Amino acid sequence: MSDTAAQEAKYKKMVETPIPKLVVSLAVPTIISMMVTSIYNMADTFFVGQIGTSATGAVGVVFSLMAIIQAIGFTLGMGSGNYISRLLGQRDHERAQQVASTGFVTALIVGAVVAVLGLIFIDPLVRMLGATETILPHARAYAQYILIGAPYMAASFVLNNILRFQGNAIYAMVGLTAGGVLNIILDPIFIFGLGMGTGGAALATIISQFVSFLILFYNCQGKGGGIKVRFTSFKPCWSIYKEILRGGLPSFYRQGLASISTICLNLGAGPFGDAAIAAMSIVGKVFMFAFSILLGFGQGFQPVCGFNYGAQRYDRVLRAFWFCVKVGVILLAVLAVGGVIFAPQLVELFRKGDAEVVAIGVVAMRWQAVVFPLSAWVTMCNMLLQAIGKGTKASILAMARQGIFFLPLILVLPHTIGLLGVQISQPIADVCTFLLAVPLTVSVLRELKQQMYLQPGYDPETETMSPAEETAK
Repeated sequence: MSDTAAQEAKYKKMVETPIPKLVVSLAVPTIISMMVTSIYNMADTFFVGQIGTSATGAVGVVFSLMAIIQAIGFTLGMGSGNYISRLLGQRDHERAQQVASTGFVTALIVGAVVAVLGLIFIDPLVRMLGATETILPHARAYAQYILIGAPYMAASFVLNNILRFQGNAIYAMVGLTAGGVLNIILDPIFIFGLGMGTGGAALATIISQFVSFLILFYNCQGKGGGIKVRFTSFKPCWSIYKEILRGGLPSFYRQGLASISTICLNLGAGPFGDAAIAAMSIVGKVFMFAFSILLGFGQGFQPVCGFNYGAQRYDRVLRAFWFCVKVGVILLAVLAVGGVIFAPQLVELFRKGDAEVVAIGVVAMRWQAVVFPLSAWVTMCNMLLQAIGKGTKASILAMARQGIFFLPLILVLPHTIGLLGVQISQPIADVCTFLLAVPLTVSVLRELKQQMYLQPGYDPETETMSPAEETAK
């Protein structure tokens, strides 16, 4: 099949396949990718947890550094991907290839700058991230390897999103899953077999991430009718960066604030001992795994949303949004019940026999589980706003959970109500974010519905475009 024929087939698939079938087909590979990524993040915590409480705390401390690298990758990746999906909906393949290549090369450059600066100032860096004197040696050993891998780790997030937003989630899944499985295999070998301790976990991570990077780059060479990432197509101009930033800044705010909030969480938990830092790190990893399922499902929605918005199929955008909200709420409600019931067992999985860590972690996990279903609405709203280019609203919502609401709470509550303040700051922030997301998104949903009504060929009885109009388009 020629490139043109493959691209046309991809277009028809994205604008004609029934919404539930299309979203699920794109979501399943992404869910697998997100779960594997979360599993190997938890694998580091699990294996390092065998070394000691301070080592477990170190993984939580350095996680905020990884969040910074992710922020770079997601900003350029989500921004490029959102723009690409709209361009493909408009059938502008040449521009889409320029956007993809520009986002990729820029991630390599920015990641290299972070790596150099981080390695030069590594001790001040890990202290700033919240390392105590007992955690510092473990955190330094872990961070130095993560910084070495920063350029291609950031670029991998871009490649992953470029594939996803074209509707090629299966190719993204292959790259991420291969790296994740390799990480789980290498962790015990490097940590215990080679006696590298905490540093071994980080070395296993960057080797695995490099393998993922190579596979993802190979898969970004026109597979499945997709566009090609080429160094020769790198076009660093403002018109491209403006659109990348419009779609990507919400991810930057979200991921950047995740890093800052983790630092503040570690600093807030620090006065209550290494057990508190370790416990909150464990709870964060468990919920990240649970949330990755929703995130993967939502990421199956984003290319459908962006592609059909670019093709002016607003009826399909709305149907996809409400389908994902319903599925997301049910999914998180089930996981929340499991979190409340099995909280002790989940925390003990990482620090068995450490009664203090378990006691602190169980309380935090149950509070978080109670409000967990609200995240379904917030996440889908954020993805909708980001995919259709509503950058300002998407940015406000992205900053809300771990910035606007969480940061004041974690800075104030531990000083006023002690350890409980550390444990309930995030759940309270989640409730506030939900209340903000409702008015922000309802106005956009009304706007989309009005645009749908004005489309030629709109059928008010079925709330879809007529087949005749669809054929004409």
